[in-house]
Amino acid sequence: MSMATSLYPRDARAQHVHQAAPEGATPPATTPDVSFGALELQRLAAGTAWQPESVPHAGFHATAGDWNLMFHGLLFAGYDMQGGNRGSSSGVGMGWLMAMADRRLGTGHFAARVMLSPEPLTVANGGYPLLLQTGETYKNQSLIDRQHPHDLFMEIAAIYTMDLGPATALQLYAAPVGEPALGPPGFPHRISAASDPMAPIGHHWQDSTHISFGVLTAGFVTRHLKLEGSWFNGREPDEKRSDIELHTFDSFAARLSASPVPSLVGQVSVGYLSGPEALAPDQSVRRVTASVSHYQAFSSGGHCATTAAYGYNKEEGEFGASSALLETDVNLDGRNVIFGRAEYVRKAGNALALPGDLQRFLFDLGTVSVGYLRNLGAFAGVQPGVGVRGTVNLLAQGLEPFYSSRHPLGAILYLRLASAATTGGHSHN
Repeated sequence: MSMATSLYPRDARAQHVHQAAPEGATPPATTPDVSFGALELQRLAAGTAWQPESVPHAGFHATAGDWNLMFHGLLFAGYDMQGGNRGSSSGVGMGWLMAMADRRLGTGHFAARVMLSPEPLTVANGGYPLLLQTGETYKNQSLIDRQHPHDLFMEIAAIYTMDLGPATALQLYAAPVGEPALGPPGFPHRISAASDPMAPIGHHWQDSTHISFGVLTAGFVTRHLKLEGSWFNGREPDEKRSDIELHTFDSFAARLSASPVPSLVGQVSVGYLSGPEALAPDQSVRRVTASVSHYQAFSSGGHCATTAAYGYNKEEGEFGASSALLETDVNLDGRNVIFGRAEYVRKAGNALALPGDLQRFLFDLGTVSVGYLRNLGAFAGVQPGVGVRGTVNLLAQGLEPFYSSRHPLGAILYLRLASAATTGGHSHN
């Protein structure tokens, strides 16, 4: 996973093949011990989405016979404060834990992943406060100015990457819970968002399908390009966050990813989602996304990771609406991290629960967030940190009466627990 999936342990042979080449060079694709399929699996973030392959990895590693085992996670706990008439405050816990097993199988590489979230227990009242956020439901009502919790089961998936040649492969992904080939990696798994506990307000324009109950994906992979298509269940998770909600496979997506150099990944994707929202099961959505992610390591032990993303939704019978995001995570020296996110989203008045004729209009909304995280010393494979994040929300004219200001504020104070570095690599957290 992008918070640092290593489907193959970062041992000496993997490092030799995967890391020895200089920026822009093409390293040898295979050795007697490491297949192209195994190296391809190291590039995966959420689902089958790519992260920059120069991103290092962190987690607990072990072996059992022919199997490589890995466990890692990212957890936040804090106090969330959102201002204005529609804001509120509460304690909150967010994050995920993931276990993975992989091995060579036949002419390729097989991996199985299980990812769980504590949020059904740590996020109360249908979601944590987050001004301008919309999407999904609580007590059969649309969630507004709150971010829904993730499901207990965030991913249960199997991936088989079959080598077709020295630098080509066919990849198959099957998941009762997983992520189709639509959008950038989900925000919980992007290294550019690794220090930020809060969801983007454009989440439902860009990466909301990162938990889909039923996904089949097939892809053709080369050293620098990946073309894949998905058939999946397009319905958003319901309010019961601890079950698996299999429905008919009724939605489709296609994605083209490119990685011209190890530090850079871009993707464009299109999708048709059949009735994603529970309160509007007959209203389907056509989605277009594009994103670019970059990662640069520093000699100080830190890094700079940045993602720019765009999403466009066209609902049946409604006007299309766009979103844009720019987020960055600058780890100065392994301990001091400065991060930020800027967003623009056009949202309909009915999504914001505005009265009367205002429901028919689209409103321009924005947020600017800046934060600081202080990483503490690692202990027993876990790196704790203490952080703060502040947000200025930017509202369109006419919304002030509902939020008490055109610039309502938000903040969160939090503790973060992340997987620490493993032998042969360094943590990027």
